[in-house]
Amino acid sequence: MTTATVATRRDWPALLDAASAPYRRAGRFAWRFARGKLGMDPVFRYLLRTGLIAPNARVLDIGCGQGLLASLLRECAALHARGHWPHGWAAAPAGARVTGIEMMPRDVQRARDALGVDVAEFICGDMRSTPFPEVDTVVILDVLHYITVPEQDEVLARVRRALPAGGRLLLRIGDAASRRGFRTSQWVDAVVTFVRGHRVAPQYGRTLAQWIARLESLGFDVQSEPMSQGTPFANVLLVAHARDLSP
Repeated sequence: MTTATVATRRDWPALLDAASAPYRRAGRFAWRFARGKLGMDPVFRYLLRTGLIAPNARVLDIGCGQGLLASLLRECAALHARGHWPHGWAAAPAGARVTGIEMMPRDVQRARDALGVDVAEFICGDMRSTPFPEVDTVVILDVLHYITVPEQDEVLARVRRALPAGGRLLLRIGDAASRRGFRTSQWVDAVVTFVRGHRVAPQYGRTLAQWIARLESLGFDVQSEPMSQGTPFANVLLVAHARDLSP
């Protein structure tokens, strides 16, 4: 067992508790959702352990929901300030500042009720039309499949323009080539969307190879990492670094 694995098992519960606690102010549902999502989804721990969000990064969280990433990054900074950052993890993302874009007004209000306005800026808007600020890191977790493929392409092109050379896109997608896992994720997404009080929309998937090809065509160098450990899904995290496109 690696040092990082030991640290994750020992320190993650405390970080989960701290990042979930503010959502009590937004109601029981918001708190339970925060604990369930942060506790069961492997992507959050992976982002922190591997340092994919750097200290002082300007982060754009597209489809931010009720602001879970912003809450988590705030608690990471507090943990680091107390000298308790897990040994074996990459540098803590202390000082990271989040701009979140979310289409659902209820989720934006939950984020603001829980975290206030000092932790992050939460914008209620459609990712297809809301302007993207210049940032260092863009995070898009499990939301692009809610818009059509041409709309996905346009959002990704705008993301590339918002990033400098060396900037990073962290994009989690469902691999449509894995039919059973992809269908399971579609079904669960629909159920969760309904429970959260939102309209269930059609979903538009691509294979992993198609996602990578599109990102490379936009000027990204792409690495992929399976990101559905402990779940029945076919999720993959794409870590895409923006190439220098200057002549």
